[in-house]
Amino acid sequence: MALINLKKKEVECKIVYYGPGRCGKTTNLEYVFKNSRKLMNDEMVSIKTKGDMTIFFDFVPMGAGKIKGCDVRVQLYTVPGQVKYNSTRKLVLKGVDGVVFVADSLKIRHEKNILSLKNLAENLKSYGLNIMTIPLVMQYNKRDLAKEGVPLMSIEKMNQFYNRQLKAPYFAASATTGQGVNDTLKTCLVLTLKSLKKEAGWE
Repeated sequence: MALINLKKKEVECKIVYYGPGRCGKTTNLEYVFKNSRKLMNDEMVSIKTKGDMTIFFDFVPMGAGKIKGCDVRVQLYTVPGQVKYNSTRKLVLKGVDGVVFVADSLKIRHEKNILSLKNLAENLKSYGLNIMTIPLVMQYNKRDLAKEGVPLMSIEKMNQFYNRQLKAPYFAASATTGQGVNDTLKTCLVLTLKSLKKEAGWE
Protein backbone atom coordinates (compact mmCIF):
# COMPACT_ATOMS: atom_id res chain seq x y z
CA MET A 1 0.00 0.00 0.00
CA ALA A 2 1.30 3.45 -0.92
CA LEU A 3 2.73 5.60 1.87
CA ILE A 4 1.96 9.29 2.28
CA ASN A 5 4.86 11.41 3.52
CA LEU A 6 3.17 14.66 4.61
CA LYS A 7 6.47 16.27 5.57
CA LYS A 8 7.88 15.85 2.05
CA LYS A 9 4.43 16.14 0.46
CA GLU A 10 4.99 12.87 -1.40
CA VAL A 11 3.02 9.72 -2.07
CA GLU A 12 5.35 6.73 -2.34
CA CYS A 13 4.26 3.78 -4.44
CA LYS A 14 6.08 0.52 -5.07
CA ILE A 15 6.35 -1.27 -8.41
CA VAL A 16 8.02 -4.68 -8.57
CA TYR A 17 9.49 -6.32 -11.69
CA TYR A 18 8.86 -10.06 -11.45
CA GLY A 19 9.83 -12.97 -13.68
CA PRO A 20 12.14 -15.95 -14.09
CA GLY A 21 15.92 -15.74 -13.69
CA ARG A 22 17.77 -13.80 -16.40
CA CYS A 23 14.60 -12.73 -18.21
CA GLY A 24 15.69 -9.07 -18.24
CA LYS A 25 14.25 -7.57 -15.04
CA THR A 26 17.56 -5.99 -14.01
CA THR A 27 18.23 -4.78 -17.58
CA ASN A 28 14.83 -3.05 -17.54
CA LEU A 29 15.67 -1.18 -14.35
CA GLU A 30 19.16 -0.31 -15.57
CA TYR A 31 17.66 1.22 -18.71
CA VAL A 32 15.09 3.22 -16.71
CA PHE A 33 17.79 4.28 -14.24
CA LYS A 34 20.09 5.61 -16.97
CA ASN A 35 17.23 7.50 -18.60
CA SER A 36 15.74 8.97 -15.43
CA ARG A 37 18.88 10.26 -13.70
CA LYS A 38 17.62 13.84 -13.39
CA LEU A 39 14.58 12.68 -11.47
CA MET A 40 16.42 10.70 -8.82
CA ASN A 41 17.85 11.43 -5.40
CA ASP A 42 19.43 8.08 -4.75
CA GLU A 43 21.83 5.69 -6.38
CA MET A 44 20.68 2.31 -7.58
CA VAL A 45 21.09 -0.23 -4.78
CA SER A 46 22.08 -3.81 -5.61
CA ILE A 47 21.64 -6.68 -3.20
CA LYS A 48 23.60 -9.54 -4.73
CA THR A 49 22.92 -13.20 -4.22
CA LYS A 50 24.86 -15.96 -5.97
CA GLY A 51 23.94 -15.94 -9.64
CA ASP A 52 21.14 -13.41 -9.28
CA MET A 53 20.38 -10.13 -7.59
CA THR A 54 17.71 -7.79 -6.34
CA ILE A 55 18.01 -4.13 -7.27
CA PHE A 56 16.14 -1.07 -6.15
CA PHE A 57 15.93 2.66 -6.75
CA ASP A 58 13.34 5.40 -6.49
CA PHE A 59 12.53 8.52 -8.48
CA VAL A 60 9.87 11.14 -9.10
CA PRO A 61 8.56 10.67 -12.65
CA MET A 62 7.75 13.76 -14.69
CA GLY A 63 4.16 14.12 -15.79
CA ALA A 64 2.79 11.72 -13.18
CA GLY A 65 0.78 14.58 -11.70
CA LYS A 66 -0.06 15.01 -8.04
CA ILE A 67 -2.28 13.12 -5.64
CA LYS A 68 -3.96 15.37 -3.08
CA GLY A 69 -1.27 18.01 -3.71
CA CYS A 70 1.54 15.49 -3.17
CA ASP A 71 4.23 14.52 -5.69
CA VAL A 72 4.40 10.86 -6.64
CA ARG A 73 7.63 9.06 -5.74
CA VAL A 74 8.04 5.65 -7.37
CA GLN A 75 10.09 2.86 -5.87
CA LEU A 76 11.17 0.26 -8.43
CA TYR A 77 12.33 -3.18 -7.36
CA THR A 78 13.41 -6.38 -9.10
CA VAL A 79 13.21 -9.80 -7.50
CA PRO A 80 15.75 -12.62 -7.85
CA GLY A 81 14.33 -14.99 -10.45
CA GLN A 82 15.63 -18.34 -9.26
CA VAL A 83 13.26 -20.63 -7.34
CA LYS A 84 15.67 -21.06 -4.39
CA TYR A 85 15.35 -17.36 -3.58
CA ASN A 86 11.60 -17.46 -3.05
CA SER A 87 11.78 -16.06 0.49
CA THR A 88 13.55 -12.96 -0.91
CA ARG A 89 11.02 -12.64 -3.75
CA LYS A 90 8.19 -12.81 -1.25
CA LEU A 91 9.82 -10.18 0.97
CA VAL A 92 10.34 -7.78 -1.97
CA LEU A 93 6.61 -8.06 -2.82
CA LYS A 94 5.59 -6.79 0.62
CA GLY A 95 3.67 -3.53 0.23
CA VAL A 96 3.63 -3.77 -3.58
CA ASP A 97 1.25 -1.46 -5.47
CA GLY A 98 1.88 -2.58 -9.05
CA VAL A 99 3.68 -5.41 -10.89
CA VAL A 100 5.51 -5.76 -14.19
CA PHE A 101 5.84 -9.41 -15.18
CA VAL A 102 8.83 -9.85 -17.49
CA ALA A 103 8.43 -13.00 -19.58
CA ASP A 104 11.39 -14.41 -21.52
CA SER A 105 10.53 -14.76 -25.23
CA LEU A 106 12.95 -17.68 -25.76
CA LYS A 107 11.02 -20.87 -26.55
CA ILE A 108 13.21 -22.86 -24.16
CA ARG A 109 12.16 -20.56 -21.28
CA HIS A 110 8.43 -21.26 -21.58
CA GLU A 111 8.21 -23.54 -18.51
CA LYS A 112 10.23 -21.07 -16.41
CA ASN A 113 7.78 -18.29 -17.35
CA ILE A 114 4.79 -20.44 -16.33
CA LEU A 115 6.36 -21.38 -12.99
CA SER A 116 7.31 -17.78 -12.23
CA LEU A 117 3.80 -16.52 -13.00
CA LYS A 118 2.27 -19.16 -10.70
CA ASN A 119 4.80 -18.23 -8.03
CA LEU A 120 3.84 -14.56 -8.36
CA ALA A 121 0.16 -15.41 -7.86
CA GLU A 122 0.99 -17.50 -4.75
CA ASN A 123 3.24 -14.87 -3.19
CA LEU A 124 0.69 -12.09 -3.81
CA LYS A 125 -2.00 -14.27 -2.25
CA SER A 126 0.09 -14.61 0.92
CA TYR A 127 -0.32 -10.81 1.35
CA GLY A 128 -4.06 -10.94 0.58
CA LEU A 129 -3.54 -9.64 -2.97
CA ASN A 130 -5.05 -11.08 -6.15
CA ILE A 131 -3.07 -11.34 -9.38
CA MET A 132 -6.33 -10.78 -11.28
CA THR A 133 -6.97 -7.37 -9.69
CA ILE A 134 -3.56 -5.90 -8.85
CA PRO A 135 -2.22 -3.34 -11.39
CA LEU A 136 -0.24 -5.63 -13.71
CA VAL A 137 1.56 -5.22 -17.03
CA MET A 138 3.06 -8.07 -19.06
CA GLN A 139 6.33 -7.51 -20.89
CA TYR A 140 7.48 -10.01 -23.54
CA ASN A 141 11.20 -9.38 -23.48
CA LYS A 142 14.21 -10.21 -25.70
CA ARG A 143 12.37 -9.62 -29.00
CA ASP A 144 15.63 -8.31 -30.49
CA LEU A 145 17.07 -11.85 -30.47
CA ALA A 146 14.86 -12.78 -33.44
CA LYS A 147 17.40 -11.00 -35.67
CA GLU A 148 20.06 -13.41 -34.44
CA GLY A 149 17.98 -16.44 -35.39
CA VAL A 150 17.20 -17.43 -31.79
CA PRO A 151 13.89 -19.41 -31.63
CA LEU A 152 11.35 -17.13 -29.95
CA MET A 153 7.70 -17.61 -29.07
CA SER A 154 5.35 -15.36 -31.01
CA ILE A 155 3.65 -12.52 -29.14
CA GLU A 156 0.29 -14.20 -29.87
CA LYS A 157 1.43 -17.48 -28.31
CA MET A 158 2.88 -15.72 -25.26
CA ASN A 159 -0.33 -13.80 -24.77
CA GLN A 160 -2.33 -16.99 -25.06
CA PHE A 161 -0.13 -18.88 -22.56
CA TYR A 162 0.45 -16.18 -19.96
CA ASN A 163 -2.23 -13.52 -20.35
CA ARG A 164 -5.42 -15.20 -21.53
CA GLN A 165 -7.09 -15.00 -18.11
CA LEU A 166 -5.26 -11.98 -16.74
CA LYS A 167 -6.07 -9.75 -19.75
CA ALA A 168 -3.32 -7.35 -18.67
CA PRO A 169 -1.80 -4.71 -20.99
CA TYR A 170 1.26 -6.19 -22.72
CA PHE A 171 4.31 -4.98 -24.63
CA ALA A 172 6.86 -6.57 -26.91
CA ALA A 173 10.21 -5.40 -25.60
CA SER A 174 13.97 -5.51 -25.67
CA ALA A 175 15.39 -4.28 -22.39
CA THR A 176 18.88 -4.12 -23.92
CA THR A 177 17.83 -1.72 -26.69
CA GLY A 178 15.11 0.01 -24.66
CA GLN A 179 12.25 -1.04 -26.96
CA GLY A 180 9.01 -1.15 -24.95
CA VAL A 181 10.75 -0.43 -21.61
CA ASN A 182 9.32 3.05 -21.02
CA ASP A 183 5.88 2.05 -22.35
CA THR A 184 5.79 -0.88 -19.91
CA LEU A 185 6.68 1.27 -16.91
CA LYS A 186 4.44 4.17 -17.91
CA THR A 187 1.41 1.88 -18.31
CA CYS A 188 2.09 0.16 -14.98
CA LEU A 189 2.45 3.55 -13.30
CA VAL A 190 -0.84 4.83 -14.76
CA LEU A 191 -2.69 1.68 -13.61
CA THR A 192 -1.06 1.82 -10.17
CA LEU A 193 -1.90 5.48 -9.53
CA LYS A 194 -5.47 4.94 -10.74
CA SER A 195 -5.81 2.00 -8.36
CA LEU A 196 -4.34 3.96 -5.42
CA LYS A 197 -6.68 6.90 -5.98
CA LYS A 198 -9.67 4.56 -6.12
CA GLU A 199 -8.53 2.66 -3.01
CA ALA A 200 -8.08 5.84 -1.01
CA GLY A 201 -11.25 7.43 -2.36
CA TRP A 202 -9.26 10.26 -3.93
CA GLU A 203 -10.86 10.07 -7.35
